[in-house]
Amino acid sequence: MRVPRIFTQNTLVTGQTVELEAQASHHLSKVLRMQNDAALILFNNQGGEFDANIVSLSKKSVSVIIGEHRSDNRQSPLPVHLGIAMSKGDRMDWVMQKATELGATEITPLYTERTELKLKADRAEKKHSHWQNIIISACEQCQRNLLPQLHAPTPLLDWLNNSQAEKKLVLHHRNTKKLNPADSPNSAAILIGPEGGLSDHEIEQALAQGFNALSLGPRVLRTETAPLAALTLLQSLWGDI
Repeated sequence: MRVPRIFTQNTLVTGQTVELEAQASHHLSKVLRMQNDAALILFNNQGGEFDANIVSLSKKSVSVIIGEHRSDNRQSPLPVHLGIAMSKGDRMDWVMQKATELGATEITPLYTERTELKLKADRAEKKHSHWQNIIISACEQCQRNLLPQLHAPTPLLDWLNNSQAEKKLVLHHRNTKKLNPADSPNSAAILIGPEGGLSDHEIEQALAQGFNALSLGPRVLRTETAPLAALTLLQSLWGDI
């Protein structure tokens, strides 16, 4: 069986014993049915990962002793900030998971003119927590040791104004411009619209802020498919795919 990877907010120091959080403990004891001395890998978003072994296990808590540290974070050499219009249902869950697997370093859910999902403060907090848990699970699975930064839902114009990426792209299927493989940006940002696409005015706003239109071919991609295709393209040209 593959050694489970577990995210924890504990400080991790080789040789010390720590008690894992309730959710991780339940997963290990009840779902995976692990036993004392079973091997784990722990990471805490501080860089690298630690070997660990279970030293105490009950229905409600699991304690582990921390072993050797390894510094590999499996981060892409191309930092990519994904700005994506929020959508209803589980499509955003899918995007959070797959964008994490494909190496996005920042993700910002966006309010756009055609965004159907409207979140009040309390619901926005719950959604943020839900998406954060999806990102954590994706990092556990794909072996990333640094979590992508998940920003709070943001109005599109604010995100455009604050983008500091070197290569800034807005997906625009009515455009035919392609990426130049000879470019070598140090960072990138990509903007994906909602179902129905960005309005002409929003595209003009993006272009005015230094974004370049990008086409991913003649077919119109769904809002949950487009970021995966775009991230794969960027990673294959300038990242680690």
